[in-house]
Amino acid sequence: MDLEVSYSGAGWHARFGERRWPCAIGRGGIRKDKTEGDGATPAGCWPIRRVLYRADRLARPATAFPCDPLQPHDGWCDAPGDPRYNGLVQLPYGGRHERLWRDAEVYDCIVVLGYNDGPVRDGAGSAIFLHVARQDLAPTQGCVALMRGDLLEFLRAASKSTRVCAAPP
Repeated sequence: MDLEVSYSGAGWHARFGERRWPCAIGRGGIRKDKTEGDGATPAGCWPIRRVLYRADRLARPATAFPCDPLQPHDGWCDAPGDPRYNGLVQLPYGGRHERLWRDAEVYDCIVVLGYNDGPVRDGAGSAIFLHVARQDLAPTQGCVALMRGDLLEFLRAASKSTRVCAAPP
């Protein structure tokens, strides 16, 4: 069973079996031609690779997936042309990157999706995660986001074969 992200008259939702949760997607909508920095959530289905979480804010999520605590020096390379593009890096890092350890709670739980990782295509987009949504469900930079409780409920119920799927309206 997959987590299916779709649009209805009531806004964006993620459906998982009988469960349906409000969600946020990228400010650029859902696009088949995702590129780095466009703010879009890529269209398609992706496997879940692993879960990262802030152990100082959250107990280890109950999940079937590999699960590791984030560290203050964790980052994700988002620099096309960099040999570590679309991968976990340790900070300080010389290439462009985003910090995963944040004051905001959106990265308290990060579900790393298998988007653009086998093989990595330079400039096709990086750091596409399922993560905690802002309280107002504001758009993301390209990720899918659920409210914290909904994300943790999903992780408890998901199996190793579960994918995250998004399609344009």
